[in-house]
Amino acid sequence: MTNRHPSTTHLLRYFEYSHLPERLQAFSAPFSELAHSVVGYLPDGPELTAGLRKLLEAKDCIVRAAVDQERDEAAAADPDGGER
Repeated sequence: MTNRHPSTTHLLRYFEYSHLPERLQAFSAPFSELAHSVVGYLPDGPELTAGLRKLLEAKDCIVRAAVDQERDEAAAADPDGGER
């Protein structure tokens, strides 16, 4: 993104998700799409920055919930924790 406030570009980088496992990408991708869409329509300013930060917080919570679900499912599938 060119000609955007540093706060906007700084926050947008946290919406990248290609480094995540495919299952977690499915949860993260919609947040990235929304963040980029909003930035495409709205001018820089304190409310945009606050909105992106809150959207980022929501994305992080959802991805953590998905990670917790994976751990819970793995633990349920192997109640001995892999010990023999």
